[in-house]
Amino acid sequence: MDLKHSEKRIIERVFDLHTGYVLNFTNRTFSEWFDDEFGITIFDDKYSYNGSSKGKYLRAFIEVEDGSTVGKVLRSLWSYYEKQTNFQPGPQADMDKKQLFEIIAIIEDKSGSIKTDAIEKFKKDETLDELINTIQRDISANKPAVALDRLHLYCMKKFSHLLDERNIDWTREEPLHSRVGKYVKVLEKERDLRKISLKVIKSSIGIFDDLNDIRNNCSFAHDNDLVDQAEARFIFDAISAILRFVKAVDTVRYGA
Repeated sequence: MDLKHSEKRIIERVFDLHTGYVLNFTNRTFSEWFDDEFGITIFDDKYSYNGSSKGKYLRAFIEVEDGSTVGKVLRSLWSYYEKQTNFQPGPQADMDKKQLFEIIAIIEDKSGSIKTDAIEKFKKDETLDELINTIQRDISANKPAVALDRLHLYCMKKFSHLLDERNIDWTREEPLHSRVGKYVKVLEKERDLRKISLKVIKSSIGIFDDLNDIRNNCSFAHDNDLVDQAEARFIFDAISAILRFVKAVDTVRYGA
């Protein structure tokens, strides 16, 4: 994967590669992490041409592998970093994440892989963490149809959270599009959106209603025939685009 020098420098800074290390990994734990997470032998000879340090192996890996694989590894590496005791939340970490994930988006765009950047953690919840990880695994395995059921559940949780943040009542029996409709009404009051943006976000209510149908009749939620690959990708991308818009305009802090 070809990257600009400026992009390489950001990756090296975020993961401290200039020292020859990669975060707090030892050779053993670095090898085990790649094997456990991706089935990759990181200390393979094909990654050894830059030198023998962990940082140089990771640099070579980024250069050698395709964009989909590199994006997946960098995304998981950041998740690993956030869980370490030496991780320091704050403005610098926020900036590091923003810059890193912008590079990951560029890498994934070049590869043509499905982007999962809109599927983000928004509160501390182990169930949510596992849900996000499962969606990302399905997409990494190029199984968007399988991911649609879990995407529906993610959206249920996300829009319920947005309503909770505003002390707006909802019930567990309310379908997804009803929760989205309540959110759209309050967003219209909170933000002076342009006419076209307002039309798009209002139309999303119907889209989420249709996602209910996809979840019930075309996913693994029940004994169904799955949506075909191309259509499933289109649906996943369309829902993700709405989630990105919500992230961009929402007045309540998006993310945990």
